[in-house]
Amino acid sequence: MNTVDLYLQRARALHERALVVDTHCDTTQRLKDPAWNFGLRDPRGHVDLPRLREGGVGAMFLAVWVPPARQGADAVAAARRQIRRIHETAARYPDVVALARSAPEVRRAKAGGRIALLVAIEGGHLIDDSLEVLREFRRDGATYLTLTHALHTHWGDSSGVHEALAPLHGGLTAFGREVVRELNRLGMMVDVSHVSDATFFDVVETSRAPIVATHSSCRAVSPHRRNLTDEMMRAIAASGGVVQINFAAAFVDPGFPRLDPEVVEAYFAAGDFSRPVTDHRTPLELLVDHFDHALRTIGADHVGIGSDFDGVPALPAGLEDCSKLPYLTAALLRRGYAEEELVKVLGGNVLRVMEACARVADAA
Repeated sequence: MNTVDLYLQRARALHERALVVDTHCDTTQRLKDPAWNFGLRDPRGHVDLPRLREGGVGAMFLAVWVPPARQGADAVAAARRQIRRIHETAARYPDVVALARSAPEVRRAKAGGRIALLVAIEGGHLIDDSLEVLREFRRDGATYLTLTHALHTHWGDSSGVHEALAPLHGGLTAFGREVVRELNRLGMMVDVSHVSDATFFDVVETSRAPIVATHSSCRAVSPHRRNLTDEMMRAIAASGGVVQINFAAAFVDPGFPRLDPEVVEAYFAAGDFSRPVTDHRTPLELLVDHFDHALRTIGADHVGIGSDFDGVPALPAGLEDCSKLPYLTAALLRRGYAEEELVKVLGGNVLRVMEACARVADAA
């Protein structure tokens, strides 16, 4: 057996022993299609049950997302429909998956040989400036709220995605801080992926619970506005939180070409991610560089996986879908990280944060 195969064999065994948790994928958008079968392998996307099994994934957070241009009651109604689809999907495969809303439920799913599915709300516009809507989402299983998406909300500034945005509020408004405190009270994780730098530091000042970035990479490796500075990562670690590294080639690769947003939208509308959106190929080692930088900067207790599968037009070569996650783990083993460190990175850290958020809620 050659060295490459040996590392991959160790990685696959580690995935069986550990609880592998991916805190962000956009497969919910595929679940909206009643003709699509989550239980069958479909190379047009990045995630389905056969490939989750093949990749040794134990838990996946499914993002509820509505374009931020849709606002108000329309956006809330669309979010409710997506939450129902996640519940229906779990009910359709009761022997294979389990709907979870807490770390103990994720662990019970793993112990029972099932994959945990968790509900995540991506974008503060989906609560329509209403704490009662936020509470409703929590009752329906939501585990975190990403405070903003590509546009500012009425109460918090976004980093923007394709273009930088001029500040609107200069961070969080008073109501934005109230949202953070309510997330703490509900035991939901506060997600700072997509927020502006000013919003980020307002969250750090406001939250009584650990903070997460569910799908963000390192600005020191690739200077994209969606990535985190070392100072931001250290603040997350100081809160007891975790940085879940994003796999999107546009974020991890400083040489990735700028794509026309209309081309990207057409790519997603076609629904076939098996064909490349660009000829540019991002090497897997660049993504590993982000993990390496985060691990060296904030330590193995504060780093995890937030792939953004089914939500990005390009991924690093060799990591084209969730079945390939052991190749990432093998690459980290080759760089000298111990298996016990990687057990934390693969999922232990975010489960610890969920438990810490639950304790804050219990003490409220």
